[in-house]
Amino acid sequence: MEDVEVRKFSTEKVDAEEVREATEMEHALSLLQAVKLYPKAIGWSMYFSLGVVMLSFDPQLLGNLYAMPAFQKDFGYAFEGEYIISAKWQTSLGMGNPIGQVLGALAAGYPMEWYGRKKTFNVCVILVAGLVFIQFFARSLEVLLVGELLAGLVLGAFVVIAPAYASEVTPLSMRSVATSYVNLCFVTGQLLGNGVTAATKDLDNHWAYSIPFSIQWFWILLIIPGMWFAPESPWWLARQGRFEDAEHALRRLSNEKVNVKATLAQIIETDRLETQMEAGSTYFDVFKKVNWRRTEVAIGVYATQVLCGIYLINYGTYFFSLAGLNTTQAYNMGIGFLAVGWVSTIFSWYLMQRFGRRPLYNIGLTLLMIIMFLVGILDVVPTKGALWTQSALLLVWNFTFDWSVGPVAYAIFCEVSATRVRSKTIAVATAIQALVGIVMTVAIPYLINPDEAALRGKLGFFFGGLSVPCLVWCYFRVPEMKGRTYEELDIMFERGVRTREFKKYQI
Repeated sequence: MEDVEVRKFSTEKVDAEEVREATEMEHALSLLQAVKLYPKAIGWSMYFSLGVVMLSFDPQLLGNLYAMPAFQKDFGYAFEGEYIISAKWQTSLGMGNPIGQVLGALAAGYPMEWYGRKKTFNVCVILVAGLVFIQFFARSLEVLLVGELLAGLVLGAFVVIAPAYASEVTPLSMRSVATSYVNLCFVTGQLLGNGVTAATKDLDNHWAYSIPFSIQWFWILLIIPGMWFAPESPWWLARQGRFEDAEHALRRLSNEKVNVKATLAQIIETDRLETQMEAGSTYFDVFKKVNWRRTEVAIGVYATQVLCGIYLINYGTYFFSLAGLNTTQAYNMGIGFLAVGWVSTIFSWYLMQRFGRRPLYNIGLTLLMIIMFLVGILDVVPTKGALWTQSALLLVWNFTFDWSVGPVAYAIFCEVSATRVRSKTIAVATAIQALVGIVMTVAIPYLINPDEAALRGKLGFFFGGLSVPCLVWCYFRVPEMKGRTYEELDIMFERGVRTREFKKYQI
């Protein structure tokens, strides 16, 4: 009760001029100016995103191991003169990451609100350090499955923590870059997973797959030194009524030229506005009428990533090997696949600053749909040239995904959620995306494996078809939120501004 009284007293003393100053500065600040004024905020948001590298490294590693001779021999069975991992076990092992994201993401929402972003992140890192031992010493599919499930449970929390923290410590002009950096971390983890397995694939003993598993400890060693020094989110501190701590955190995240009192006033005012709107702060509130439209957009843009074909990336190397490339060519293509995506994600930062979120997402999804249909068509053409064209098209698909649907989704679901339920909204969107991912994890091995449906490139028809309803939904439901402060977005959603009017709407 005392905290509530302090909170009420503090919000009543907010200076309207300071709020106006902070808002005007947010709108006037260019990306370059933001980099100069908030270098420490950028650095710490990148630090918290390191957990996402571990999250994406694990499933990419597993997908590549299915094409590794030593892993196939130790964990698989003989089929037509070669060793393969059965579709049943590929499905079971692949479940660890998406199931972990469902449970881990939803579970992370509570400690993030109770104890803050920093403490939740630190505990997750320590838990992962211990769980990697199970994967490293696994010599049977059963033990490896336990390791994947437990690690996935903790790793799933990182995809909620990283974008939530990044969106709360960086200014408006940097928001799209900081939040979409999470996508770059996803691609980095996938690229490293491909690179490490390509380097060890020719080993003829357990070190071929044990070394890649052990690499996960490197990221933990990189994270540990910063655990005690990372600043907490000033938005979370302000919601706890810890205004002095919030001001101190803001000073640590910016340089001396920033008026942190004005920034804090803006945070308090936005929180006050959402309290008046009854935005709430629980999982139930995420689905209330006042928040439902925002939750729908967050869920939709994130689930579309899976529905348009991103889960095929985890099986990239295996897909190329089944398509007819030899082991070396398949691994090289897998590395090239993700290297292109890495460059493309950086390119998206410029595109989002220049064109916004809505056009990038819709145009990108349209191109991804067309490319998938072309991949499917080429699979019915039984020529060597068609195989390489198919592979090239998948490279183009990945390049397109990583300047559009991939990174833009992170910017959208961080911006669209109300600040009081941001961690909960991100958690729900992540959980539902992961549930869709579970369906894909079950389906893809049976669709792609040579001892099952053996569809290979015909999967392009499958993902192209799923992209059609996603595109229709995105066109009518995803608004343009470029250049809007969180307070302005609260007002626009509260007023029920139509999707296509967001860009030019005057408050």
